[in-house]
Amino acid sequence: MAARPSAQPVFHKPDLQQKRNQRERDMTKQPNILFIMADDHASKAISCYGARINQTPNLDRIADEGMRLNHCYVTNSICTPSRAAILTGTYNHVNCVTTLDTPINNRLPNVAKHLRVGGYQTAIVGKWHLGEGKDHEPTGFDFWSVLPGQGEYFDPYMIEMGEEVEVPGYATDIITDKSLNWLEGRDKDKPFFLMCHHKAPHREWEPHPKNRDLYQDDIEIPVTFDDDYKNRAKAAAEAKMRIKDDMKYIDLGLVQPEGGAEVGERTFPHSTMRKIPNPEDVSNLRLIDTDTGEVFTFETRQQLAHFKYQRYLKRYLRTIASIDESVGRILDYLDDNDLADNTIIIYTSDQGFFLGEHGWFDKRFMYEESFQMPFLVRFPKEIAAGTVCDDIISNVDFAPTFLDFAGLTVPSYMQGNSVRSLLKGQTPADWQEIAYHRYWMHRDPNHNAYSHYGVRDQRYKLIYWYNDGFDLPGTNHGGEDREWELFDCKQDPMELFNVYDDENYQDIVVQMTKALETKMLEIGDDPEHTHPPRLPNAV
Repeated sequence: MAARPSAQPVFHKPDLQQKRNQRERDMTKQPNILFIMADDHASKAISCYGARINQTPNLDRIADEGMRLNHCYVTNSICTPSRAAILTGTYNHVNCVTTLDTPINNRLPNVAKHLRVGGYQTAIVGKWHLGEGKDHEPTGFDFWSVLPGQGEYFDPYMIEMGEEVEVPGYATDIITDKSLNWLEGRDKDKPFFLMCHHKAPHREWEPHPKNRDLYQDDIEIPVTFDDDYKNRAKAAAEAKMRIKDDMKYIDLGLVQPEGGAEVGERTFPHSTMRKIPNPEDVSNLRLIDTDTGEVFTFETRQQLAHFKYQRYLKRYLRTIASIDESVGRILDYLDDNDLADNTIIIYTSDQGFFLGEHGWFDKRFMYEESFQMPFLVRFPKEIAAGTVCDDIISNVDFAPTFLDFAGLTVPSYMQGNSVRSLLKGQTPADWQEIAYHRYWMHRDPNHNAYSHYGVRDQRYKLIYWYNDGFDLPGTNHGGEDREWELFDCKQDPMELFNVYDDENYQDIVVQMTKALETKMLEIGDDPEHTHPPRLPNAV
């Protein structure tokens, strides 16, 4: 198809009478819902979460004018299953989207379909990642324009209402332009539900040229960067997600030399992309910047490891700078068109991400950096400005919450719960302070992450590594020893000490095992473990 330009949005500010009319309509109309989601955006890379590695003034504005949630968790820390859980309000054993290679059946009910029936005009723009073709493309949306697969940062192809076109420009800008254009041209007599899904900051972290010079100063290296993975399940040591060993040349904006194994290990079978070596002797290693041609040499392995970390994190943060700018544009649009007061705006990610903690990049694990999602929300009518919520919620709760705010019935098939009362600062007496996670994609060729499930409450985290792929797409067979982990997240927030076999925690083991089994029974997920009688590291 011939390329077509990404039209720049042209907006007309309403006059004073239009604004008054809009306010009057807002008093009686359902609220608009604007759901902005990034891909792999760690909470620590949003400045209002306090890590101080970058500044995100526009994202912070949502928190300053609304609420920040500190304990929002993903039910399966990987892109496709998380998106299915958000869309359907169900866990992955119910919606059957368990791995990256299991697309959604678009005949399933979803929150957009319910909202459209309930009077909303609906749209999704950006990353879909739930499959292509008639059986998997978006349904329930009046308008959709989505990236196929992971999508590209520059001049991405997009599938718009079934037609694939190449759109010149930078993906974050394009997704924002398309979202704003849809808002401008929508039916103003209907409330809207817009899902604005950014590709960034997903790997390979290609920043906009204007942001390539951001973050010149080195960023502090996490204290667990040189983790030796002792006293934990085997899965931690076996994962191929180490910054030192598993980064590709393209990840870091470096030229991949010609050659075979001497250049680096393949990223996965049949791939032409290679990992940057981590040799014992680094004196002969020369790395070249793709953009500038600068040559980098090294005297020690530690110097090389820190170089990789800085290149990775700065590129990652530079892609986030564009997201923050885009959010600012959308917030300004809502303000200029007198929509801010009657629009629920949410910013989140499809999961967390490791930013060098334990020496890792990527996600997949139930360890906190991967498990926790950012969640910022603003709705002046109900949410007090500058508030913080420490209650536990999960991504299956998003869909019921949207329907609750819309005044629509939450269908019985949805397994999450509306968090509306929490956002108003009112925690129900029976609120479950527990989050369930299950990662199904056992030992995928790229990352070798082991399958597991578990629960987290306000203090403790119990994980069971059942280590079996069950022949699901994208998995490998099991056979590894099954293991339990228990972490005291208060005493050990970095999750360095598995206390499952510690005699001082045996009552907690019983308590958390019961919580796990109760949750699995509630949601209908089949356990892979046996429990009575309880023996140290019994399976």
